[in-house]
Amino acid sequence: MSITANGSAAVHPVHGVRTEPDGIRGVLNRLESPCFAVETERGIGVTNEQPQPGARILAAVGPLPPQRLGSARFRAHHGVSFACMSGAMANGVASEELVIAMARAGFLGSFGSAGLLPDRIDTALRRFAREIPGKPFAANLIHSPSEDALERGTVELYLQHGVRCVEASAFMDLTPSIVRYRLAGLVRGDRGEPVVANRVIAKVSRPEVAAKFMRPAPEKLVSALLREGLITAEQAEWSRTVPMVDDITVEADSGGHTDRRPLSALFPVIAGLRDEVCREYRRPVEIRVGAAGGIGTPEAISAALSLGADYVVTGSVNQSCVESGISPAARELLAAATISDCEMAPAADMFELGVDVQTLKKGTMFPMRARRLYELYRTCGGLDEIPDEERNRLEKQVFRRSFDEIWSDVVGFFDSRDPAQVQRAADDPKRRMALVFRWYLGMSSAWATGGQQDRTIDYQIWCGPAMGAFNDWVRGSHLEPAVDRHVADVSQQLMRGAAFAERVHQLGVSGIRLPNSCTRYRPLPGGAR
Repeated sequence: MSITANGSAAVHPVHGVRTEPDGIRGVLNRLESPCFAVETERGIGVTNEQPQPGARILAAVGPLPPQRLGSARFRAHHGVSFACMSGAMANGVASEELVIAMARAGFLGSFGSAGLLPDRIDTALRRFAREIPGKPFAANLIHSPSEDALERGTVELYLQHGVRCVEASAFMDLTPSIVRYRLAGLVRGDRGEPVVANRVIAKVSRPEVAAKFMRPAPEKLVSALLREGLITAEQAEWSRTVPMVDDITVEADSGGHTDRRPLSALFPVIAGLRDEVCREYRRPVEIRVGAAGGIGTPEAISAALSLGADYVVTGSVNQSCVESGISPAARELLAAATISDCEMAPAADMFELGVDVQTLKKGTMFPMRARRLYELYRTCGGLDEIPDEERNRLEKQVFRRSFDEIWSDVVGFFDSRDPAQVQRAADDPKRRMALVFRWYLGMSSAWATGGQQDRTIDYQIWCGPAMGAFNDWVRGSHLEPAVDRHVADVSQQLMRGAAFAERVHQLGVSGIRLPNSCTRYRPLPGGAR
């Protein structure tokens, strides 16, 4: 069936029925009320009111407020109103302000602690304790192959402050630090059973990594932690029956670290793996599976939920909000991005491994310059092997500093962060070259965060295609200007729009086809339409 939509207002014998596009959209958007599709003299109409006796009801869908979307267990377990969280963006881009705003609005926000020094993380955790006491939040724990001391130190801080939820990202295998965090939170329940106090949400893009998190901690790591006195014998015993995570986030094509897998292909594989592991350990389905990457529109959220996602994780879109830790200049670049304005570039934290991150390319030369640095790293044995012409170009045009000056900065940087980094480079020219090149990769993020005006073309801004999709969706609305994007409003509009899309889908399954002009939620202040 199809609905008549000639653009004119209509009055029908059935009270409250609307057939014109704006009226249909208004009925669909009253998500807290049921929606009925009825037959009228002029075709099919919709109404939120119970039709009068004798009216022919063609389809009916119940109330669907956005708080009902996703897993009720996720909401209850984390103490939030919505099955939606904002993912961690490193270097404080997922800032304290962003996490606080999300917590106050009933969402789970993850603090972007990756890349930050312990003092800054400590300050942030103290602020959360003051400003959102008792409200849930997460903090990022990123795997840092080249900075193991920083990973250990971050876990120390989380345990000291009683951080109860960690978002683990970029892990290729389980490490002592993430296992310690999980097991140190095991406590005895009223009946003597282990109770998990430290929640872990692992963001993964590969099934083999997901499987490691879904199972209990490896005995080898548990034994080492026990020998070092970092966990108790009781916690070591309990570890055999407790999976490493509460939630697995399937990360598809996203900003930052990503394998760029399509969500529709990756999600069913990892969800199926979850079921296999649960059968293997003969336990009920406990681990929830969420979706991240490409989540920038209501339709994307609706599609993820249709795949079976228990919750969704937004990323790039939050970076363009005023609460993010990136500069206003960088936010303006993000707000102008299209879905084709992203490109892969070498990652600062995994440079030597050849790992890439997805970044914004519009308005910046960072991806091209970073790629050239990695090419030089692969082909040269050290800084002295770089051709003179190339060296001059790097020092004068790209770095704007000499290699020697940069090395001095590198030494000072790691003296307070991880002195072993410099020590390992003392007799290794190639490693020294890597640290000099990583200086540029790290500073490019700092320039974007600080908004250094003379370095705009070197901004490293993590960004996925969801950013362009979001910009297309909000065009012409109050959310189009970057200065008017607030993370709580953006999250609420996305979730409300997703519920709207679900309602349209439910009617479609019943055979009610609505005109395209009224089937897409338009963000307006207060979610009015």
